[in-house]
Amino acid sequence: MTNGPTSHRFVSQRLHLHYVDWGNPDAPLLLLVHGGKDHCRSWDWVAEALSEDYHVIAPDLRGHGDSAWSPSGDYTMAAMVYDLAQLIHQLGEPPVNIIAHSLGGNIALRYTGLYPEMVRRLVAIEGLGPSPRMLEEFAKKSLQDRWREWIDDKRAAAGRTPRKYENLEAAYLRMKQENGYLSEEQARHLTRQGISQNEDGTYSWKFDNYVRFMHPVDLSAEDISALWSNIACPTLLMYGADSWASNPERDGRVEAFKDARVVEYDNAAHWLHHDQFDRFVADMKNFL
Repeated sequence: MTNGPTSHRFVSQRLHLHYVDWGNPDAPLLLLVHGGKDHCRSWDWVAEALSEDYHVIAPDLRGHGDSAWSPSGDYTMAAMVYDLAQLIHQLGEPPVNIIAHSLGGNIALRYTGLYPEMVRRLVAIEGLGPSPRMLEEFAKKSLQDRWREWIDDKRAAAGRTPRKYENLEAAYLRMKQENGYLSEEQARHLTRQGISQNEDGTYSWKFDNYVRFMHPVDLSAEDISALWSNIACPTLLMYGADSWASNPERDGRVEAFKDARVVEYDNAAHWLHHDQFDRFVADMKNFL
């Protein structure tokens, strides 16, 4: 690992949000957008590998990493798509390339459907959101029940303090439990970058607990599919064979895209860019 990137701030909807810049400003812009309960430094290995050829920017989503928490607990997809649009607007270097993971992929896909002219290449790692089967189960609950459950969950979260770990080693073991594919080096780096020390000496993850809760109201599946169909750039949809996520080639969602290819990695789960790093970087260099 090199000395790493520089930290910067931008303002979106009155929130001060954080991103890191890996330099090389004369090269084409490449955004790396992390997933839920993660942080921008999760991309460090990928960013370092690609920063010779690209101007790599990696933001922290609102409520994550070193970005501000929303005072109102607003972590809707609409708010986060706006944040991404604001970052790209302020950077002023379109069209951009985007590699995005999980929640970040969902955000990036929607943004690209809204502004197809702004994106040159798009990679979404398990970023299509809940599978059709999960959405069917979600839809079985009435809107009233979904909304009440969301209110109850957020109210309960407001009464809980973030989980505390006695030391970094305990947090590291939790990180390894979450993703058994991680090497010790990866897990320790992700832990160091994703945690803050509390006043009492314990440690807690940086993300806001409110980011855990799926908003009861979102775009319809038809509207989301229409956004995907509006994407004009070549798109790579990536999946780990050992992940819980549903492969869009098998569940039919890839049919909504004009120019998308699905790639599945063996011996990889949800964080396939960590699990099969060398293959992932080679694929990114070829695709971009």
